[in-house]
Amino acid sequence: MSASVAAEHKRPALNWMDFLWLILLVGLAVLPPVRESHKQLTLLAIGLVQVSEGWLVARFPRRGAWYSVALKIALATLLIDHTGETGINSSYYPIFYVPVVTAAEYFSPWGTLLWTVVASAAYCSYLYPALQEFEITPEGYGLLAIRILFFFLAAMVVNRFVVENRRQMKRYQELAETLAETNRRLEQAQEEARRSERLAALGQMSAGLAHEIRNPLGVIKGSAEILHQKLADSNPLATELADYISSETNRLSALVSRFLDFARPLHVDLVPQEITPVVEHALQFVSLARKEEHSRVRVEKHFEPNLPRVPLDEALCEQAFVNLIQNAYDAMANSEGILRLSAATAKSEEHDGVEVRIEDTGPGVPEELREQIFNPFVTTKKSGVGLGLSIVSRIIDGHHGTIRVESGRQNEHHGASFVLFFPSPTEAGTDAAS
Repeated sequence: MSASVAAEHKRPALNWMDFLWLILLVGLAVLPPVRESHKQLTLLAIGLVQVSEGWLVARFPRRGAWYSVALKIALATLLIDHTGETGINSSYYPIFYVPVVTAAEYFSPWGTLLWTVVASAAYCSYLYPALQEFEITPEGYGLLAIRILFFFLAAMVVNRFVVENRRQMKRYQELAETLAETNRRLEQAQEEARRSERLAALGQMSAGLAHEIRNPLGVIKGSAEILHQKLADSNPLATELADYISSETNRLSALVSRFLDFARPLHVDLVPQEITPVVEHALQFVSLARKEEHSRVRVEKHFEPNLPRVPLDEALCEQAFVNLIQNAYDAMANSEGILRLSAATAKSEEHDGVEVRIEDTGPGVPEELREQIFNPFVTTKKSGVGLGLSIVSRIIDGHHGTIRVESGRQNEHHGASFVLFFPSPTEAGTDAAS
């Protein structure tokens, strides 16, 4: 027998139903035998237990229902003792319906049956004193059996209604949770669609601007190189200024190239393959390009063996990993840190696949920027443009995967953790996406 559902049915401290109970008990109190003071006191106690039942269940979630039913059985037994010559023939015997119905409200069917047995035994306990004074006829035993069977019948009817009500509540709760999850996914899909629209518009604008800027930059750079050649010996200051112009032109040209990379349509050629070698190659590329930082940063690799193949465009995935690893090195610049790379099987809300984590021990990404960090022109770097992570996000979208940023899981620092999920071939398909 269990009162596991008691917490789900906590009653208010006092409500109009409790007042109705008190009125009905007052009606019983004024009915014969009126001069029996013990009867009025017992009915008052039953009323107090009924009114305080909600508090009792809330105060003792595991045992409150037990206490309430046991007290009502004891008080019902006491009441019929003071309302009949032998108790068993008391016209107040229906008072046992109160604990029986209470048990049906709080307990399982088996628990309700057990409490009904207890209530019936309490009522039948008055058979012994009755047999000492009177002889009970077969009709009397039959009447007693009918009363007890009605106890069980009422208990089962009420309990069936309560159980069905609980099932309906559970269904409604599950439906509400499903709807909430559907709404959340719909909002996420709408946000991704809006972001894609913004990216497409920015891509078109960036492509136009980049083409318009690149031609003047070429003229400026060529002019600066000619000035440098013509004035190399005669005017050192002009030569130095021409060098500044040339170097800044190169920097602007690199920026324009990034704009073009962002604006260029993404053509993904997905081929099922292992992802670990792609991550290893990207790490090796960045490590060779940044030897000084590599000597200060400790690299930890945790690759699960025998990972399933996932659909990848090797070149684009390597570009995404290189970008993220470079960002990790930038976050740990001029300090010793830990770069942790891991790959393991994982499961998203709908798909199986492989999850790649790239973690660093830098300052991390502020909470307020985590939702916008993959939008264009959002960056935490002083000299950054904010296109790198946008390009990474486009690449992962092209793989039908997801990317998110979390706080680093390494205890000694906060850091940042970029989590990339690549779905399995059966979920993602192997068609090229753009």
